[in-house]
Amino acid sequence: MPEISRFFGIVIKMFFADHAPPHFHAEYSGHEALIMIETLEVLRGSLPRRALALVLEWAAAHRGELRANWDRARSDRTLAPIPPLE
Repeated sequence: MPEISRFFGIVIKMFFADHAPPHFHAEYSGHEALIMIETLEVLRGSLPRRALALVLEWAAAHRGELRANWDRARSDRTLAPIPPLE
């Protein structure tokens, strides 16, 4: 699964040809959550509260880039890196 961003120990990934709805995977310290791109709701899994807040802040700022990467992943094209949260 390609890594598209990393910040504060959080790794953001996206699978190629993954199932709907459009989402990304966030991993932190042994926890993983699937976050829907459109609503930023947790689809499955969990993260510690602070890590989830950072992921949601990052995702809100990069929603267009996440949508574009989802479209790339669905058509087996190379994913673009997304700048980390600073």
